[in-house]
Amino acid sequence: MDLKTFQKRFLGTLQRPNGIRVSPKLVEAAQSEPPEALGRLATSIDGLTEEEAERRLHAHGPNVVAQDAAHSWLVLFFHAVVKPLVILLLVLAAVSYLTDDYRAAIVMVVMVVLGVSLRFVQEVRAEVNVAKLKSMIRVTATVLRDGQPREVPLADLVPGDVIRLSAGDMIPADIRVLSCKDLFVVQASLTGESFPVEKFDKPEKPSSKQPLEYVNICFLGTSVESGSATALVVATGVETYLGSMASAITGQQVETEFDRGINRFTLLMIGFICVMAPTVLLINWFTKGDFKEAFFFAVAVAVGLTPEMLPMIVTVCLSKGAIAMSRRKVIVKRLHSIQNFGAIDVLCTDKTGTLTRDQVILEKHCDVVREDDEGVLVFAYLNSHFQTGLKNVLDRAILKHKDLRELNIPEHKKIDEIPFDFSRKMMSVAVETPEGTSRLICKGAPEVVFGRCTRFELNGKILPIEPIMIADLQEEYDALSTDGFRVLAIAYRDWPDKQQFGKDDERDLILKGYVAFLDPPKESATPALVALQKHGITVKVLTGDNDLVTRKICHEVELPGEGMLLGSQIESMSDEDLAKAAEQTTMFARLSPAHKQRIIHALKARGHVVGYLGDGINDAPALRAADVGISVDSAVDIAKESADLILLEKSLLVLEEGVLEGRNVFANIQKYIRMGASSNFGNVFSVVGASIMLPFLPMLPIQLLTNNLLYDFSQVPIPTDKVDPEQVARPAPWSIGHLTRFILFIGPCSSIFDYTTFAMMFYIFGCREPAQQSLFQTGWFVESLLTQTLIIHVIRTNKIPFIQSRASWPMILTTLAIMALGAWLPYSPVGAALGFTALPHAYWPLVGLTLLCYLGLTQLVKVWLLRKGWI
Repeated sequence: MDLKTFQKRFLGTLQRPNGIRVSPKLVEAAQSEPPEALGRLATSIDGLTEEEAERRLHAHGPNVVAQDAAHSWLVLFFHAVVKPLVILLLVLAAVSYLTDDYRAAIVMVVMVVLGVSLRFVQEVRAEVNVAKLKSMIRVTATVLRDGQPREVPLADLVPGDVIRLSAGDMIPADIRVLSCKDLFVVQASLTGESFPVEKFDKPEKPSSKQPLEYVNICFLGTSVESGSATALVVATGVETYLGSMASAITGQQVETEFDRGINRFTLLMIGFICVMAPTVLLINWFTKGDFKEAFFFAVAVAVGLTPEMLPMIVTVCLSKGAIAMSRRKVIVKRLHSIQNFGAIDVLCTDKTGTLTRDQVILEKHCDVVREDDEGVLVFAYLNSHFQTGLKNVLDRAILKHKDLRELNIPEHKKIDEIPFDFSRKMMSVAVETPEGTSRLICKGAPEVVFGRCTRFELNGKILPIEPIMIADLQEEYDALSTDGFRVLAIAYRDWPDKQQFGKDDERDLILKGYVAFLDPPKESATPALVALQKHGITVKVLTGDNDLVTRKICHEVELPGEGMLLGSQIESMSDEDLAKAAEQTTMFARLSPAHKQRIIHALKARGHVVGYLGDGINDAPALRAADVGISVDSAVDIAKESADLILLEKSLLVLEEGVLEGRNVFANIQKYIRMGASSNFGNVFSVVGASIMLPFLPMLPIQLLTNNLLYDFSQVPIPTDKVDPEQVARPAPWSIGHLTRFILFIGPCSSIFDYTTFAMMFYIFGCREPAQQSLFQTGWFVESLLTQTLIIHVIRTNKIPFIQSRASWPMILTTLAIMALGAWLPYSPVGAALGFTALPHAYWPLVGLTLLCYLGLTQLVKVWLLRKGWI
């Protein structure tokens, strides 16, 4: 493949719609020799002049990862308002106000204010993410200007600047290394790699390797672990990789599965209203001849069909869930995320810092056949303890493993030291043993140390390395590397009395053994993942680390599945191919932030509700894209800002509790939707039939609205209700199809008994003429309210109500109170004002029989729907 073909294919994949990309100029610079890279940016090894730097600063803008928020608060407020349910409630509130129904208008306006306020707060919070990224970058950089080094604020860096880096510096932009010495960069925040990465100045060749894996470029947001370098600034500000990530995680919040479900339900109810309200208006207008009365009645029907209490029920349920989760040390930042958490069927998680401790430890110290050997640990400890150079993460892990007293090491004296350099890839210290022997202890890359050894030690014996044994010895340390460990070899050589040492003495060594390092899994990871899988959640690992380490950790936490997909493979996959592969794959390694975001979108496109657990800068886009983003208390600020839930305890077991709490919340929200929608739908069918048959209105508008108000009050305790264990055993995402079938089958059940009540009032109690309409309306009002309120207990559970499953006491008491109030209203002082008439004694046994039959029929239909799998 020639360079142009590669660039067309590969760079095109970097510029996907998600916007997270490496600057093409940085890739071009990486594939060029240093002089050519300087020429591409019209600069020199001595840097830019001050005048040229000023000109470029004006042209490219300041080196900040994001400009001011693109959306004003007014625009964010508009986004919060333009929702189907909000528009429906506002329209009906206006109609109710104009028709003097102030109660309905006030309730609906309060619900709108509540819902819009929550949405607006979430939109504003998203803008804070940019500020968090900006706050990370408040340092200066050493820049060559007019050939002289000077410190300038990071914001003043421009493409073409030449900078100098040393240990401890933050990488101030996306850069191309021009020259370096022993340069190691920590880029875990972008890639998830636990160990520092060595960088060089040689040009890269076009290949399928990701730019994040290039050895001669460094990215804004990473830092220098050790060494020094001179580098060329190629991309600044929003053109950097970190800048593109900032753009990807800001702006309008991604619509989640819960939001989509609420919107679909609202549109369904709008459809019912648009059909039923005009139908009722026309029927009553033509049959009764009074347009005004028919209009008010049709408005009352529309209001009755409107789920105006939905925002309140949802908010109270979610708030109750948030309080319950806070007791378990989980902070809920976005209320809707609780339900989403319960609905997820796929949990994608980063590895470093979430499944693992994000702390490299010494995992093994073994001899040449991988058997534990305390002597290897002693030698490694002495080497790290006596070296005077900068101790890297592996040295610190050795020294933390056991202290000197625990090892009971006899007193040794340091004689000399041969510092580490990258041509040798090893370092050595010389010590005097308690016996007076001079001992050179070497530590380094296994392949390098092994080549300098002529003997090995095993079980206290020194044996020569015969040619026939070389392959077997190499196989032992290769096995450690293949198992995901970072491995160093330990070797030594003794002299009777030697005081000065040099690189030439690092030969004819005796191979002592190996020390192996790992970022180990958290103790809570395995039981947490097992618990999630038992609750129907598929867990997938998405990491920027290498595939060997990823496979090792997944094996350690007992994560099932052997599939592995690498970032380089994802680059060449279409979204459709990725979606199919992502469903079948458990482990994803060597991923960039853009890859993680694509995987989340791919899984969502396949109908999954996706959660993402991460704690690094590289996780922020995926956290933002997921239906629910979860982070931990030790995460970087930008990850915590992008997340919906924050785990304050490092134990991941709280994830299981969060899932169950989310499912409890969703189950109770669904109870309200099923109850209200099916009951109101059935009432409207009854209204249509009665309007055709009767010479008067089946119920006055004020009576219909009072009925609706009392029924709404009966559902207020739903957030306190108990949820059957079977209802939270599996993920429960939205299904408008199931909900529609439930409404269409359960709703008409109430209409059947409404019609029997009509017949009862018409034939038994003689309500045939307009003079008896008050008695007819009172009889239907009471029956309608009693059946609607009592049927709550059938709909709230999939079991037999009152026997196998009982509601919470607040719900039981509210039900009894509303039913008693409905029965008392016809006899109350306000009864006449509402158009009610006292009911005859014979009415009550008949309505009691109606209630029993209604409960029985609804239970039978519910069981049939369950067997069909429709609820």
